[in-house]
Amino acid sequence: MKALRFERSIPRYAAAVAAGALAPGAGAKVGPLRLKSIDPPDLPGPGWVAVRPRLAGICGSDLSTIDGKSSRYFEPIVSFPFVPGHEVVADREGTDGTDRVVLEPVLGCVTRGIDPVCDACARGDLGNCERIAFGDLEPGLQTGFCCDTGGGWSTLMVAHESQLHAVPAGWTDEAAVIVEPTACAVHGALAAGVTPADTVVVLGSGTLGLLTIAALRRYTDAGTILAVAKHPVQRELARSLGADVLVEPGEALRATRRLTGSLALGDGPIVRLTGGADVVIDCVGSEASVTEALAMVRPRGRVTMLGMPGKVQVDLTGLWQREIHLVGAYTYGTEFRAEGPRRTFDLAFELVEADDLGRLVSATYPLARYEDAIAHAANAGARGSVKIAFDLRNEKERRRA
Repeated sequence: MKALRFERSIPRYAAAVAAGALAPGAGAKVGPLRLKSIDPPDLPGPGWVAVRPRLAGICGSDLSTIDGKSSRYFEPIVSFPFVPGHEVVADREGTDGTDRVVLEPVLGCVTRGIDPVCDACARGDLGNCERIAFGDLEPGLQTGFCCDTGGGWSTLMVAHESQLHAVPAGWTDEAAVIVEPTACAVHGALAAGVTPADTVVVLGSGTLGLLTIAALRRYTDAGTILAVAKHPVQRELARSLGADVLVEPGEALRATRRLTGSLALGDGPIVRLTGGADVVIDCVGSEASVTEALAMVRPRGRVTMLGMPGKVQVDLTGLWQREIHLVGAYTYGTEFRAEGPRRTFDLAFELVEADDLGRLVSATYPLARYEDAIAHAANAGARGSVKIAFDLRNEKERRRA
């Protein structure tokens, strides 16, 4: 089978770090990621099946890994060599399009053959599983970061039945492949604790930011949503998905001050508002975005980290002095709604259909053009794009697997 495999190689990793520092996505040319012919993964145990990816998205966490920017925090919960790709729509092996499924990639207790399951998995919060490095599988927080499962950047992988969601009839593959990142956005929007009429700022309008705006509009009672969008296509999509105010980077603090009637304090390196937004959702996860979020949220407001921050250096004095709530939002689980508990993936399917989110898939590439695909994904906004994915639907390539 054909697969893009990420191997443990210190020299190539160092080369990726150097290349990625010069140009986003450049780590793909010199780093540990290589297109290879490899043996198909074995079925790890009962309940596992083989699936053949049709489309597999390129996520920001994938790009961080390829450019050597991921935190060492992940070392105990990743196993090598792994095949990336956790945003996946696939065919069950042997069905050839008649049984399409979307992957829920988190590897919890059930997939690992652990019984009884941990408390988090018992609640349905698989993203908080306490056993992600134990059980029948090698360590791996998700499919796409575990050597035993394979990943979507290949012509064949394995999945546990509990990870698979049927694709509704009539859906495009593009709509199906956007379900997993939509689930992340839905979970983040709900974790933000938005109350009726709150002013909400969304930092970043890439895939995750745009999906978060859509989730806020559909599943919360947010008042004004202010979105920070760098590129024209992002601003256009953000408005169509529910943002009320659109600003470019560098204008967010001033726009939030005007919107909330706050005053600004400081004229040096540290400027912050006396009041500010009720909620800020950071879909970037950089040192600059965390600093900006803390500066523009009101005292006792809430900052939700939806983008993966990695290792950042941030002055947290304002967090203390203004009693700000800083929380993380990772993957998905069970969401408690007025109508009762709902699985995040169920809400994500609803949102994808309601807002036609498959339109965010801007371009697809075959595995053989992985360097071009990763460069495009790393510079998507500047190129007028949103989500970039690998296309594994070529029949000749699938038969060779």
